[in-house]
Amino acid sequence: MPIPDYASSSAPAGAVRLTAVERTFPTKTGARTVLRDVDIDVTPGEIVAVVGPSGCGKSTLLRLVGGLDAATAGSITLDGDAARAHDESTAIAFQEPRLLPWRTISQNIALGLPHGTKKAAAKQRVSELLDLVGLTHAADQRPREVSGGMAQRASLARALARSPRVLLLDEPFGALDALTRLKMHDLLLDIHRAQPTTILLVTHDVEEALYLADRVLLLRNLHAAKNEPERPRAKVVALGSGSGIGAAGSAGSHGAVAVRDDAAPRRDGSVARVVTVPGARPRDRGSRTLTDLRTSLLDGLGVTHHQSLTTKETP
Repeated sequence: MPIPDYASSSAPAGAVRLTAVERTFPTKTGARTVLRDVDIDVTPGEIVAVVGPSGCGKSTLLRLVGGLDAATAGSITLDGDAARAHDESTAIAFQEPRLLPWRTISQNIALGLPHGTKKAAAKQRVSELLDLVGLTHAADQRPREVSGGMAQRASLARALARSPRVLLLDEPFGALDALTRLKMHDLLLDIHRAQPTTILLVTHDVEEALYLADRVLLLRNLHAAKNEPERPRAKVVALGSGSGIGAAGSAGSHGAVAVRDDAAPRRDGSVARVVTVPGARPRDRGSRTLTDLRTSLLDGLGVTHHQSLTTKETP
């Protein structure tokens, strides 16, 4: 489906900076730190995927950027201004569509519009968004009358309604079937081309992260790490075709590179690795480069017994 150009309807993409961010929660047994020493700069229009084991603080990080929670230490800025609650520069979409069942699809999308939007402008913006996500035909239907994929498209449209400078996506495709999830990946890239906002995407799917993102932020579980042996921090992988592009986005000799941490993250901090994904989108899901990056990220997640179909030897 061709995506119309709605760049004039969207605000400029925002720059996000996290500096020495920490989030600690009080518990009955004492303070529990979920995030520590998180440092990352997200450039305007960039897509950054956040992956990591359960309990590592992925969703907490998203909430901090969106102003839904406050950091215990450090700073978070959007275009130089401190992140704050109810900031219309950011919008968030969750794994569940969270549509109001008594409202139509178009009425649910309209809920995302800035407060005080005039009726004519609201109607035009909702119409644009329905067209953008391919739901014009379902505008007057209610959530129970549409599929899960359609409901999730409506959720994305609602998040885009205020033309956010930063879009926060918390496992937005996790509840969808495999085929619908693949279609939603391409829809998200189409939307990003039409309205190139900055995107922070939390996901448990490494392949999804590599297909969609410019960079992948790998977080570690601070408490699980205390009981696990230190994993090797570097591994040479052949990328084939003499590409010389590595998991950190750096060139190596003879078409091989060392997979290493970008910007030398602190060993006791939450950031285990920042991986630059080479190649323009849309990417070939079966490429050797992505396969090697997938292997590296899965190793970082502690998944050691895995084999990609694209590299499996045939008898």
